[in-house]
Amino acid sequence: MDMPMNRATRTTSLRDASDSSKLEGTGSWDAIEWTKIEGNGVVLVNTDDAGTLMVTNFRLIFLSEGTRKVIALGTIPLATIEKFIKPAVKVQSNTRHVDKTPAQRLLQVIGKDMRILVFSFRPRTKQRHVVYDALLRCTKPTRLWDLYAFASGPSRFKNTTPLVRLLDEYFRLLCLGSYRASINIIENGSFTLSNDLWRISSVNSDYTMCQSYPFALVVPKIISDDEVLQASSFRARCRLPVVSWCNPLTGAVVARSSQPLVGLMMNMRSNMDEKLVGALCSKLDNGSRRKLYIVDARPRKNALANGAMGGGSESSSNYFQSEIVFLGIDNIHAMRESFVRLREYMDTHGRTSSDGMSSFLRQGGSTWGGGNLSSMSASVSTLGDSGWLLHVQNVLAGAAWIAARVAMENASVLVHCSDGWDRTSQLVSLANLLLDPYYRTFTGFQALVDKDWLAFGHPFSDRVGMPSVSGTGNVPFELSRQSSTSNFPPSPMRQSSGTFVSQPPASSHSHNSNNYSPIFLQWVDCVSQLLRIYPFAFEFSAAFLVDFVDCMLSCRFGNFLCNSEKERQQFNVFEACGCLWVYLADLRTSSGGSHVHYNPFYDPLKHSGPLLPPAAALAPTLWPQFHLRWACPEEAQAGEIEAQCRKIVMKYAEMQKAKEMAERKAKEVTNSMESLNAELRREKQLNSSAMNMAKSMSKENMAIKRAIQSMGCKVHVSGSSGECIVDIESNPDILCCSSRKESNSNVRDDKKDMSVSVVITAGDDDDGNNAIGRVCETLCPFRFGDGRVCETLCPFRFGDGGCRWPNGGCAQLGSQYVGLKANFDAFDKLSIDDSYFKSE
Repeated sequence: MDMPMNRATRTTSLRDASDSSKLEGTGSWDAIEWTKIEGNGVVLVNTDDAGTLMVTNFRLIFLSEGTRKVIALGTIPLATIEKFIKPAVKVQSNTRHVDKTPAQRLLQVIGKDMRILVFSFRPRTKQRHVVYDALLRCTKPTRLWDLYAFASGPSRFKNTTPLVRLLDEYFRLLCLGSYRASINIIENGSFTLSNDLWRISSVNSDYTMCQSYPFALVVPKIISDDEVLQASSFRARCRLPVVSWCNPLTGAVVARSSQPLVGLMMNMRSNMDEKLVGALCSKLDNGSRRKLYIVDARPRKNALANGAMGGGSESSSNYFQSEIVFLGIDNIHAMRESFVRLREYMDTHGRTSSDGMSSFLRQGGSTWGGGNLSSMSASVSTLGDSGWLLHVQNVLAGAAWIAARVAMENASVLVHCSDGWDRTSQLVSLANLLLDPYYRTFTGFQALVDKDWLAFGHPFSDRVGMPSVSGTGNVPFELSRQSSTSNFPPSPMRQSSGTFVSQPPASSHSHNSNNYSPIFLQWVDCVSQLLRIYPFAFEFSAAFLVDFVDCMLSCRFGNFLCNSEKERQQFNVFEACGCLWVYLADLRTSSGGSHVHYNPFYDPLKHSGPLLPPAAALAPTLWPQFHLRWACPEEAQAGEIEAQCRKIVMKYAEMQKAKEMAERKAKEVTNSMESLNAELRREKQLNSSAMNMAKSMSKENMAIKRAIQSMGCKVHVSGSSGECIVDIESNPDILCCSSRKESNSNVRDDKKDMSVSVVITAGDDDDGNNAIGRVCETLCPFRFGDGRVCETLCPFRFGDGGCRWPNGGCAQLGSQYVGLKANFDAFDKLSIDDSYFKSE
């Protein structure tokens, strides 16, 4: 990306973004509103690159001085920034003289995507102050509609209605595939369909029963809406037990809720809640009652502590044939501090950290075996100290246990934590991912996130640190953020090898630490662990998960804004902002099956059923594509194997196309050869027919010759210029046969017949009648052996003894020699009987 050299430097407020974007064009990643720092006096300390720093209303951009290209490490969306501070450090002097060198002016930017950036500015300038003020104004707006997603608009990534998508997923779960959701059936309330066990309820269609639940719920068919309303009052925030996933073959379900309000003495009960929970356990095929597991994601002590505030956990004695299980997963505050320590560890031990020094050079220390480095914070001496991988393992193990109970025992499982929207969402969605292969595809993964995270009210605005609908969910200008435990300070500006001496931060900007927590990021991390364990089971790749998380953290789209479905509907987020799913699908469509989002190892037939990983397989590792990409870019190339495999797949596809093309050409050549062979066979048949006809005509000619010779004449054939002359010797009479080609303009050449004339001339001593008589006597079939002619029997004799040949009927018969007809006019005048001819 080249630097926009033709734009003038200016600074405007975010409230003017809509006006400026209308003038300069909307829908781009960065609207025209931006603050540009002139000159090349800004240095990215991480990489020691000098360049130009700009702040747009979407991101912080750092351009290299030499290449004039964007440096990815120094470019971060504003919403992805967790906090930023502007410390001042002085260079230590080795001499005893007073060091008059001015302090370095630094700006430290801490991101939610594991990176920590440090920019250095020229001393005695206002550069750092201008950038800092721009970040204060743009990073954490106080109003929801001041976010860039609203300024950008939907562009061509228009959001499809998530309510319709949720109903379509419900129809799929209930095996109602013949139905399709639409806005019309939502508006008229005709979506309340059912099967034998479950039904879709519209009891929360106006969000009056539970503001953080979706408009449609799947509940047992035997439970009425009135009973659902009564049962909701016994659960925290009215988040009653509802079905998240059901097995259409066995009837087992994964359900979710919040904690029951049993009170400090754990003695409060609700008949409607117990009836509803009991209805989740349909009978088995053998008529026995299905077992129910009630999974409390919290540690047992935390569940008991919540009883002091009215909450608590169920008692197995109150719920028939049930078992209570505690998974011991820590709360959002522990996850937040664990992530901070993990980020600190990655920056400390990375190839190049935020202080510009490699971890291998810290006073000659070593990072092997978790050794203590002099410059390292005590809180991050080892990766295990962060606790992140342990938390990931606990979530994975809990989800795998739930999936195993459903798949192996046909049991139903009800999952809850305190409010039922953090740990509950993690466990339920991971269990669904393990149980249903559909959720391991692109469309299924979208349906899973839409259902178990967005529709069921995970508070994304609070957890990601964005303004909520009311504008009071965050403290937008908090000067400092103290952790909940106050044991691990989040400041990454370490005292490094005696080079810099840190000073207290002048000021900072952060979100409300009580609400922020990387719960959803941790869940995606768990998905990446499953993808590593089962590389053939997922249609999407690790690169897709990274892009997905980046889009979520950037708040570029409206999918993950607000805290509930109700709030997104209330502020028309779906129509006002773009859709993350459409954007990612457009990326894949533009590149086809070769896009990096596709998993080249995906084999849907290999894992067509549930995934049930054993405990030994659930040993998580760092997610290299996400955790290492900034601190250890060269070591984060785990996706290179996928890239190489993808190249092989592309090459194989090209070879397959070449093979198919060659096969088509070979088939065309084969068809052409077959056509030529068929034509050759036809020619041979025609040749054979012509040969047979020639043989037949030769036989006929021989028969005619024998017929003439049978008259006692010797035949001589001669001809020239189209004439054929036949002389009959030893006979006073001359029989002449002539053939001439006559031209006739009215007849086609290929249909001209040879005209043959036979002329009988009388000799000097005989007249014509005697010659005719001799011929007749010779050919007459009624001639006796002594030479006499039976004049009374011959039909061609006149009464006076004369013969009517050649005008007799026998002379008019066609020649039938050897089975073929010779159409010669000359011989039509001869009365020749077939009995005169003998076979050859």
